[in-house]
Amino acid sequence: MQSRENQFIQLRKQKLEKLYTAGIDPYPIKSHRTHKITEVLKGKEEWVASGQEVILAGRLVAMRRQGKLGFGDLEDASGKIQIYVAQNLVGEENYELFKLCDSGDFIQAKGTLFFTQAGEYSLKASQISLLAKNLRPLPPIKEKVIDGKLVRYSALSDVELRYRKRYLDLLLNPSHRDIFIRRAKIISAIRSFLDEREFIEVETPILQPLYGGANARPFVTHHNALNIDLYLRIATELYLKRLIVGGFEKVYELGKDFRNEGMDRTHNPEFTMLELYEAYSDLEGMMELTESLLQCLAMDVLHQSIYRFKGYDIDLSKPFQRASMQELLKEYLNLELSEDDYEQALAFCKQHDIEVPPGSKTGKLIYLIYEDMVEDKIIQPTFVTDFPKEVSPLAKAKPDNPFWADRFELVVAGYELANAFSELNDPLEQRVRLEAQAALRALGDEEAAVVDEDFLEALEYGMPPMGGLGIGIDRLVMLLTENDSIKEVILFPQMKPE
Repeated sequence: MQSRENQFIQLRKQKLEKLYTAGIDPYPIKSHRTHKITEVLKGKEEWVASGQEVILAGRLVAMRRQGKLGFGDLEDASGKIQIYVAQNLVGEENYELFKLCDSGDFIQAKGTLFFTQAGEYSLKASQISLLAKNLRPLPPIKEKVIDGKLVRYSALSDVELRYRKRYLDLLLNPSHRDIFIRRAKIISAIRSFLDEREFIEVETPILQPLYGGANARPFVTHHNALNIDLYLRIATELYLKRLIVGGFEKVYELGKDFRNEGMDRTHNPEFTMLELYEAYSDLEGMMELTESLLQCLAMDVLHQSIYRFKGYDIDLSKPFQRASMQELLKEYLNLELSEDDYEQALAFCKQHDIEVPPGSKTGKLIYLIYEDMVEDKIIQPTFVTDFPKEVSPLAKAKPDNPFWADRFELVVAGYELANAFSELNDPLEQRVRLEAQAALRALGDEEAAVVDEDFLEALEYGMPPMGGLGIGIDRLVMLLTENDSIKEVILFPQMKPE
């Protein structure tokens, strides 16, 4: 197969030499088109009757010649049209150039629209110009009409290959382009939604002297000029909170975070997060904001209320359900646990082979049981509330029972989609929480948080009560494009070396 491919490449290189010999630049600096293909596909009879000359440009995705007559399929990002190339219309010299073209070349075609004798709407070319010579043959594409829709098949069926060579995936599978067009619309709509509510978009450092804002292992790099190690951020939280201290009241950031962890269908080490903070709000305000945002995206932007995700029909039009972690443990496991039930929780973990990190107390055990045995059973959008304070070092404790934190996670089809707190703004309590995390880290918990003295100093200047929210954009796009793998919604996902 490789030898056959190399033969095709050599043949195309020979054509390239012929073009140079004929004085034709196969990669000219200038190109021009008067219309996108989709524009001339509307009102076909009017275009034919007008006789108006147009210039189209795109990739030649198919080509066939017989004697002094040739046909090709020209495709741009908007659509595809047949071109009709006759030697007596373009001239002998220009027809020789067309003969040196191959499927995959980018060309420019000038002409008028007409219907062939077979009734196919086409561009009757008066001139063909080469814009970029293709040297590597495209994988073959087959088309079939199923239920009135044109479906394309290609040799690029290997999923791993599609991710590694995304350019070929997008070229051969236009429906996959639609996923990323939809992703762009979602991100644009999120910005509009927040901007309309007077949130300010900001940018915070990706390279940080300390990492924080989440429980995760970081990537480490080295700054040569400063001769210090830096970390790729695992979250934007602590820098965004500094901005609230500085006088902003509503801020958000849409950007990349990096976590040096495993990869699976919902995790990529480089991922996109939305984090926002609103002064004088709280967890209830974050629930209202989250539900409004998702329903806006689903129904106002994408005009769809039910999404097929992980084999379930997820209805985003209804009010989201609410349930505390304790209620869910009772519902799904018939298990009642509180702050005084360490031995019972530990025994349950051992019985069900749940790994317990060193130094874990009752709150951590309750969270591990929920995460391992309950979370994946939650299907319709649900705000899971009242997380143990032990696993929520940046959230305020609930006034009526400080064992629990004022926190929610939005869970859909067993996946965490969003995480929110009533944010802790007591600098002394925050120090105690971070130092407790540091103690866990010393015992071997690599994902425990570190003590950030600069952040603690900022808190000592005073931070108003506020609500904070984080939404995983990749998982959100998975839901809203009905894809079960994160690699389908990231243009260039991380892959193991071949």
